[in-house]
Amino acid sequence: MLKDIKKLFNIVALLAIGSLTLISCESDADMLGSQFFQNGAEGIDDVSPVIAYNVYNNDSLRIRTDGIQADSVVLGAFKDSQFGLQKSAYVTQVRLSSYAPDFGANPVLDSAVLSIVPNFRIDSATTTTNENYIFPDGAVPAKKVVSTYPVKKYGNTKIGGKTVFNIKVHEVTDFLYSRAEKFYSDKVVGTGALLGSTVFKGDVNLVQVTKKSDNSSLLDIATSLRVKMDSAYFQNNIIKKASSPELADVASFIRYMKGMKISVDENDGYLFKFSPNSVTLKLYYKKDNVANGVTTRVPSQFSLDMGASNVHYSHIEFQRGNTPSYAALNNPNRQNGDLRIYAQGMGGGGVGIRIPATKIDELRNLYNNNKIGIVTAKLRIYTDLNTWNNTYEKPRNFLVRQREVKDDGTFQDFYSFMADMSALGYSGNFLLVKPYELNHNPAYYDIGITQTFKDIIENKATNKDFILNVGSYTTDASGVLYGTTYSSYGAQNFNNRSYTPNRAVIVGTDAQNANSAKLIVRYGKKL
Repeated sequence: MLKDIKKLFNIVALLAIGSLTLISCESDADMLGSQFFQNGAEGIDDVSPVIAYNVYNNDSLRIRTDGIQADSVVLGAFKDSQFGLQKSAYVTQVRLSSYAPDFGANPVLDSAVLSIVPNFRIDSATTTTNENYIFPDGAVPAKKVVSTYPVKKYGNTKIGGKTVFNIKVHEVTDFLYSRAEKFYSDKVVGTGALLGSTVFKGDVNLVQVTKKSDNSSLLDIATSLRVKMDSAYFQNNIIKKASSPELADVASFIRYMKGMKISVDENDGYLFKFSPNSVTLKLYYKKDNVANGVTTRVPSQFSLDMGASNVHYSHIEFQRGNTPSYAALNNPNRQNGDLRIYAQGMGGGGVGIRIPATKIDELRNLYNNNKIGIVTAKLRIYTDLNTWNNTYEKPRNFLVRQREVKDDGTFQDFYSFMADMSALGYSGNFLLVKPYELNHNPAYYDIGITQTFKDIIENKATNKDFILNVGSYTTDASGVLYGTTYSSYGAQNFNNRSYTPNRAVIVGTDAQNANSAKLIVRYGKKL
């Protein structure tokens, strides 16, 4: 009989874990299997404190530079009273769209333009129309329509009015090697000449110019942030070098023109995202064309490749100054827990959680002596109402891994998926962390650890710490976790942590606070 009850508990626990794959389901997993307790067993909800502490991630994280991982980067700067300054620049290689290019006879550059497509709000456009516009090339009567879209931002969008960034583009003077190299978000590169600059007011424009006489298109500029580049630099270093060895092949060119760094001057404002593959650099020039003995100047253009084939990453820096996060991250209390925990994306601090050994011993004794069965187990953490009562978008998810802490204080991190994820990572809709009340204060998060905790209690697995970092695991088009497909590269390495700017102050271990971090276990006990 006892064997049958134990088997039943295992089935119920599996159902509970499986229920987490149903993201849209309204049912509470804690109630799953309640019907099984009606005859012969009692369902018990056990809520107990955990040791929650700050995790310092050295303000650095590994960045994959291949097409699987680097689908977004971040630019900008944002400062707040709890976390200090977080600033992000964009570093990228540059390649030619074709090698040993022929620019024609007597080529002279008119302009060079770098274009970036930030994530923008497509449903919030404002449009202006000029019916009496004169197109400058040929003085053609035309109509000009400009549609303006606000860029999606995280941070302070208005500081003394409209937030303005001075965006600068510099040449990179250090060789960036290949995408096979390991890159970290704190990697500093040398820079040289200023190649371009613009004043960015937080909006991007779509520009369309049509001829008045027949409505034919004269100009069509896609929605983008455009930076006018130094024409003389590209005339001398690209156009005039057409037949040189430096432009003959990829290997030669990426050592000749090593790359570019895009940054902002300001130290406060906001952070915004864009896809590296959206970046283009076009050279507009004129060359001689001879027809019937007559020489005319004809326009042409040449593109530099700024896309997926290049090494590119966000260079992220932190300046915490005299903020609460500085003291907390540099002096974490791993033994007794911290009152407040500073969780920040893009390589900032994380959350460490340890289930006390006394609680493990208590439940193991109940398992051995009273034949209990673990039905569900989860960790719950809250944002801190007193220090993080604001309108900044809260983290929507956390990466969860485990850490084994040794007696001497050293530790070993594990980068494989936890048992709860390994079992269901191929499902396409698995949700390990479930957020609640994200649009209110406080918000809270439940982290499902049922199978992992059952292994600790029932199979005497090591009681490892749980490490939470702001971000989400990345998936393919069908929703399957990349970490399951490319597990040999380290399952935990496939995530969006490097371009997730969200942060929050979390209530840690605080006996005086009802929102203190906790473990919630539901188990069955024979009557």
